[in-house]
Amino acid sequence: MNDADSEEVGQRIIQLEVEHRDLDDVIKRLEEAVYVDQLQLKRLKRKKLLIKDTITHLKSSLIPDQFA
Repeated sequence: MNDADSEEVGQRIIQLEVEHRDLDDVIKRLEEAVYVDQLQLKRLKRKKLLIKDTITHLKSSLIPDQFA
């Protein structure tokens, strides 16, 4: 992976981390509400998990392969 690709991946990670934090805030507010739409809450949690998995995958792609 060249430097331009690494920088692009780094920027994408930052965007996803912001989105992940925002979803976390929304989920917390929904859980504290009097009426909770369980389906919406479940979808948001699933989306948050997918974003976390994507972040993990992108971060691992930035780690150079090392020969043992």
